[in-house]
Amino acid sequence: MSTTGTTVTTIETKTTGTITTPLKEVAQDLPLPTIGEPVIEVQNVTKRYGRNVVHQHLNLEVRRGEIVTLVGGSGSGKTTLVRQILGLEKPTSGTIKMFGENIMTIDPERARLMRTRTGMLFQQGALFSSLTVFDNIAQPVRELGKVPLGLLRDIVMLKLEMVGLPCKHASKMPAALSGGMIKRVGLARAIVLEPELLFLDEPTAGLDPRSSDEVVELISTLHRALGLTVVLVTHDLDAMVALSTRVAVLAERRVLVAAPVEEAASVDHPFIREYFLGMRGRRALQALPPERRAKLPPAALAPAAVGYKPW
Repeated sequence: MSTTGTTVTTIETKTTGTITTPLKEVAQDLPLPTIGEPVIEVQNVTKRYGRNVVHQHLNLEVRRGEIVTLVGGSGSGKTTLVRQILGLEKPTSGTIKMFGENIMTIDPERARLMRTRTGMLFQQGALFSSLTVFDNIAQPVRELGKVPLGLLRDIVMLKLEMVGLPCKHASKMPAALSGGMIKRVGLARAIVLEPELLFLDEPTAGLDPRSSDEVVELISTLHRALGLTVVLVTHDLDAMVALSTRVAVLAERRVLVAAPVEEAASVDHPFIREYFLGMRGRRALQALPPERRAKLPPAALAPAAVGYKPW
């Protein structure tokens, strides 16, 4: 496996055995990934389905090392935007670049290689119900070609341990897993090819509060330990606040603002006021560290009480 950075050396020396130090402990001593060059550039994109316009002249940039969270109301086109970035759908007009390559004009072989640099956690995990945990995680590796069984086993077991699941679960079927375990297996599959760019679609949806917190912590750990760039789609305000480098707010068929959450919450727009300054939004924002909380608009610091509106 080829990866760069200090952490990778630590991990690679253990591929034939088990991780003796939990990844969480290794990651907490590492700095956050350095913000680098753009890895996703969405330029003037319009997307129509017949007469229904989902995006109109939409622009967004995601830089290496960021966690950018896409938020917006139902039907605002968050998942549609991700599908276009991944090349699963074509925009009606406009340009989308990934790693500097125009995904609309790239040749099929280069597109295939580019896909190995990305990972995707689908909503509800999207595991193959007829395959074991091991075979679900191994599937992307097998699609690349023949891999020696011993190496494949080492890769899969390492990824299982990286997401906090004992190797004994490898032989289980998805039906035997809890919701939180399904998300972890989905994450293991998403990182099995050691991608640079990770897409997460509602990673905490359907989980109880404890499992949700554990998944958020795991995403943070993987981001720091592997130097990932992450695009996150979520309705979970607590996850958004805990993880995001920047928040991209989709409304009116475009990105209204893409900024740190404390700055996004300050934008004077009806949807942003409703989304960020409602009871649940205020409660989530008030969990920010003091230095970031100080940048919030006064309305965000109002009591997070039922029925109280600060505007």
